Amino acid sequence: MRGYGQLTLAQLRIFARNRQVLFFTLLFPLILMIALGSLVGSGSGISISLTIVNNDKTDASEELVALLQENEAVNVEVSDDLQGALSRLENGEGEIVLEIPKDYGETITARTENDPAYSIPVYYNETNLAASELGLTVVSAALDTWSKKMTNYNPIVEIDSKGVRALEIEYIDFLVPGIVAMMIMSNNMNGVAGQISAWRERGILRRMQGTRLKASTFIAAQITARLVLNGLQALIVLLVASFIFGVSVNGSWLSLIGFVILGTLAFMSIGFIIAGIAKNPESAGPIAGFASFPMLFLGGVFFPISNMPEFLQPFVKILPIAHLSTALRETMNVGTPITALWLEVLVLGLWLVGGFFIASRTFKWE
Repeated sequence: MRGYGQLTLAQLRIFARNRQVLFFTLLFPLILMIALGSLVGSGSGISISLTIVNNDKTDASEELVALLQENEAVNVEVSDDLQGALSRLENGEGEIVLEIPKDYGETITARTENDPAYSIPVYYNETNLAASELGLTVVSAALDTWSKKMTNYNPIVEIDSKGVRALEIEYIDFLVPGIVAMMIMSNNMNGVAGQISAWRERGILRRMQGTRLKASTFIAAQITARLVLNGLQALIVLLVASFIFGVSVNGSWLSLIGFVILGTLAFMSIGFIIAGIAKNPESAGPIAGFASFPMLFLGGVFFPISNMPEFLQPFVKILPIAHLSTALRETMNVGTPITALWLEVLVLGLWLVGGFFIASRTFKWE
């Protein structure tokens, strides 16, 4: 236990003394966050997303769905789950939800010319009023045109709009968790690989092996020191983001800390693997860069994973940084509890266990 404590403190002193590396390790994510946040952090382009929940399933309702799908001004998605569609709307995913009630087809077929217009519930995103109002106008115009053609300009269908207040999430809110995930990946995968390779080449690991120091103690001290470092750096990034852009943590801080720890361990395990297979520090850097470069652009750091091409989706969904950035983003932006993020916990846990298992087979003291 004494050796573990001394080695942990020694590792922290190494971090503190190497102020140039420490400074630029933190400075780069901050500059990137501030630059991107200042340029597009408040941006929110106008795009109309319409979800149709068809509870009627008659020829009349299918005709109405087809009518709205023909309109090129909206992106139409058909769903059977009203609560799920409203939940996504509350989370800021989309602008309009249109519900076709079960009695729609029967009522439209049996109505007479003197009957009042049939009212269709339409829910809209109150937060993004620009897109929502445009979407309501498009939907209302399409229904009005159709009903006038059917009844000689006497409307038979109208919309009953209902506002749903959604989360006010801008690009900077999306970006900051991704920056934290990127920093965790770089500090642990690239940092561990380079440091361990350098220590092996300089004979430091060989001298450690000649003492009573166990490999488990050495690894535990490395983990503890890097957890402290990552925690402090993540806190600084969040404080700067809060001070400059007003970014806040809507979920549990304990969940956030838990994912920082889990992400640190998962990427450290990959770093130990790279350190084990790299022959020297010169080769450790390119290997780590080769592994981290695709993760940087495919892991949801700067752009939503859903925007990736379909053929890349299976590969993207197994990347540890994709699940780490998703977990941090869901916790910070939406306040999703950790129990609902079980898939992210599972995938990161598998990377952690599998990575350290492989690292135990590839690690070399000299």
